[in-house]
Amino acid sequence: MDRVLAVASQRPVVIFALSSCCMCHAVKTLFEQIGTIPEVYEIDRDPCRREIEMALVKLLNRHPAVPLVFIGGKLIGATDTILTLHLSGRLVDLLNDSGALLPLNRSINN
Repeated sequence: MDRVLAVASQRPVVIFALSSCCMCHAVKTLFEQIGTIPEVYEIDRDPCRREIEMALVKLLNRHPAVPLVFIGGKLIGATDTILTLHLSGRLVDLLNDSGALLPLNRSINN
């Protein structure tokens, strides 16, 4: 658990993903198009994959779906949550609050 939380707090946006997951790629691309560069942590490339998956299960109280997004060190959720936040306009607010937006996009969105 400590390792997951440490990784999640290292950058404003952290995505736990699988390297071959198309939805992980789509969510990463969404964040890039909004104006932030997420840290993508590919679970399947880590030798401690099972430990990481178990920590994510504990955080969610269910089997984790990937991608799993943290913003500002806080667990936000999987694809459905990210898309809901994006469509409602609240995702940009979360990114602004965490300092994740690049300066150009920060001035455009304010």
